[in-house]
Amino acid sequence: MNRRDFLRTTAVGAAGLSLVGLPFSAEAAQSINLTILHTNDQHSRIEPFPDDGRKYGGMGGMSRRATLVEQIRKEEPNVLLLDAGDIWQGTPYFNFFNGELEFKLMSDMKYDAATLGNHDFDNGLIGLERQLPHARFPFLIANYDFSDTILKGRFQPYKVFEKQGLRIGMFGLGIELEGLVSKNNFGETVYQDPVAVAREMVQELRQQQKCHLIICLSHLGYSYQEEKIDDIKLAKQVAGIDLILGGHTHTFLELPELIRHASGHETLINQVGWSGLFLGRIDFSFNKNSKRRTDMRTALLPVNRPVTSS
Repeated sequence: MNRRDFLRTTAVGAAGLSLVGLPFSAEAAQSINLTILHTNDQHSRIEPFPDDGRKYGGMGGMSRRATLVEQIRKEEPNVLLLDAGDIWQGTPYFNFFNGELEFKLMSDMKYDAATLGNHDFDNGLIGLERQLPHARFPFLIANYDFSDTILKGRFQPYKVFEKQGLRIGMFGLGIELEGLVSKNNFGETVYQDPVAVAREMVQELRQQQKCHLIICLSHLGYSYQEEKIDDIKLAKQVAGIDLILGGHTHTFLELPELIRHASGHETLINQVGWSGLFLGRIDFSFNKNSKRRTDMRTALLPVNRPVTSS
């Protein structure tokens, strides 16, 4: 099945279509439904964009996103809220509060996990360390070695979430910092090959942790012309990742990209632009007994007004 046919048969809606309240198939009673909500490259966008005629004017805002997330949580039994990095940098809120406000608001929204983007090093390792107590959610990063820094032991490579017996394994990958971030800001942080690390994570999560779904939070970037590793190349080179939620390139994908590995394993890639303009949503359905995936739906939800119950 090619990508066009796959998305036609599995994706319900494109930009602007909410899935809130829509039922699954008649077999829903025998299913476990899992809702993945995700953001990337928030860039300290706390308030909506000014509604002054500019593109995306009036859209975004963390309060509106919180309302949307809360509405979905009321209607879905198993929700995970995730972020793919570059939480910081881009508005005066970061300059004045040094990232504290972003972490506090994400904690209030009950984010389940995030990974690190290059701009999350903009205040150096000391600046990141100072703000970590405000983040009541884990940062997952498997290919940065902080052993010789003040952040040793502060991050997890992966985490396993359990929803109704369904085990969801999640790990994070960061972009190469050399040449992108000042050496003074990342210090002795060691970047490790994301492909090799991803293979290790998949083996650990699938074989040892017995996970039914594997998600990668990636700040590698969606796609590059050069040989630089990106999400598409990662999916082609590493079998076993079910979903890559990406960041860095600020790519708006109305529908996820489906990549088939030579082994036959299929990886879904999604990214929702930047500045919290949209909330990505992917709904999976699993058979309760076998824990095999039976259905999937996706939506790109604009964050442009409060959502109220009908």
